[in-house]
Amino acid sequence: MTSAVFNLAIVVMIGAAFGVIAKLLKQPTIIAYLATGIFIGSVGLFSVGGNETIRSFSELGIMLLLFLVGMEINYSSLRLVGRASLLIGVGQVIATFGAGYFLAHAFGFSVLSAIYIAIALTFSSTVIVVKLLSDKRVLNSLYGKISIGLLLFQDFTAILILVLLAGIQSGHAISITQIVLTIAKGAILFAVMLYLGRRILPYIFGKIAMSQELLFLVSLAWVFLVAVLVSKMGFSVEIAGFLAGIALANSSEHHQISARIRPLRDFFLIAFFVILGAQAVFSNFVGMILPIIAFSLFVLLIKPLIVFSMMGIFGYKKRTGFMTGIALAQISEFSLVLMALGLQLGHVDEKTVALITATGVISILLSSYMIQFSEYIYLYVRGALSIFERKEHIEQGVELSEDHKPIVLIGFHRLGESIAMGLPREKLLVIEFDPEITKKLKRAGYNYLFGDISDPEIFESAKVRDAELVISTSPDIEDNLTLLAEIRKLIKHPKVVLRAENEDEADALYQAGADYVLFPHLTSGQYFGKTIAINSEMNILEQLKTKDLAILKSIKKNEEF
Repeated sequence: MTSAVFNLAIVVMIGAAFGVIAKLLKQPTIIAYLATGIFIGSVGLFSVGGNETIRSFSELGIMLLLFLVGMEINYSSLRLVGRASLLIGVGQVIATFGAGYFLAHAFGFSVLSAIYIAIALTFSSTVIVVKLLSDKRVLNSLYGKISIGLLLFQDFTAILILVLLAGIQSGHAISITQIVLTIAKGAILFAVMLYLGRRILPYIFGKIAMSQELLFLVSLAWVFLVAVLVSKMGFSVEIAGFLAGIALANSSEHHQISARIRPLRDFFLIAFFVILGAQAVFSNFVGMILPIIAFSLFVLLIKPLIVFSMMGIFGYKKRTGFMTGIALAQISEFSLVLMALGLQLGHVDEKTVALITATGVISILLSSYMIQFSEYIYLYVRGALSIFERKEHIEQGVELSEDHKPIVLIGFHRLGESIAMGLPREKLLVIEFDPEITKKLKRAGYNYLFGDISDPEIFESAKVRDAELVISTSPDIEDNLTLLAEIRKLIKHPKVVLRAENEDEADALYQAGADYVLFPHLTSGQYFGKTIAINSEMNILEQLKTKDLAILKSIKKNEEF
């Protein structure tokens, strides 16, 4: 066994051990991976950051992560949040930079060091945020899409800054032409990917979709091809992965591709977090405790506050602003790259680099918990957040008559849509947080509420207390348990049907008092078995086929609209 493979084996085994502990303690796996890096660095097993194999795995993980994000963002989504993300992003970057500069200057840092620190504090981690939002299954929510838009704007800005600093490092003069050229190349790449995604790639991937192995292989080949081309133009693998995903966002096979790429992404991403954890071990923090605390509090509290304010100014509801702000409460991997480059150029010293490294690790650790428990935090602070909400907001309001609906369906993705088709539309209210899905609901004539059922205002607006049946198709066990607990508090509560992903979750939901648990494989198997049992001549198969083809045609038509 080569040393590279041996070192990788150590990382995976220690990461697995910490991962099991984190799972038992109900903590995010990111914490386990960071702890793995800190442990390996502390005991001196080997140099994680200097291991070329682990660094390559880290880059692959980031690229695949952004590839999956790109596939979740279709063209309508970009139109919806693109302008808002750009305007809010500009305001957030300027405000955070200004506040960060004055804080650094107050601690006695030189003008140049204060500028570096302010820039580092301004950016948030795309990798961390996307991983956590993906684990929570809220990437398609309004705040999830706005967060991704803000992060991509920050990444593009960071790339511009790094390009300029790279020019200084190489001794070349920085010109306006170089800046304009970088922006132009980015715009051209984006336009090309949108064109390929509309005109060419759907045809190619449609031809190979019958072979799952070939679909997986060609998808990876596409990502690597884009990565090579984009890197030749001076952009990072983050941008490459996102652009490759954007091009496949409207393909019919993007769900299949995502399902096969996701385990590979999670494996490679371990390396990124391990490297980040190891970096904190070798930094010199002597005499830096007070600045570290101050800058960590700035990132965890002041930066989200700036985002709240910007979101409120642009007319978003306080909950959307709060969730977006919490999502951005950490510093970026680009911040660490920026400080390393500044050290090489002699613009900052080693203590300043150590300061940002420590701030990064602390903010990532604490923001992981903040994002995971953001709904609970919101319940305690929502009253104080009212000052950030305008009376007239731009989010879609209630599309509902004053009368309550006897059936409340939470979630209208594939399972929810199938259930809705078998229910009387006039008796149904759908609750959905994906703005694209609500457009589909409006076109189809459903009564719906735009929002998250965990929001008390949505719970009240849906008149759950007067409903006869509540169905949740959310795959998140914590969300379903919380919903069930809230319904059980009502004096007269409706029947509750919840979704489970495995046997343990189904058992937990039944133990908590669910009237029925949708366990897709079990439920569909029972339905089909009973259908066959009552029609021994099998005539029912032709009827089921005709009905299913009609439903599939309707779903596909809605997706293409």
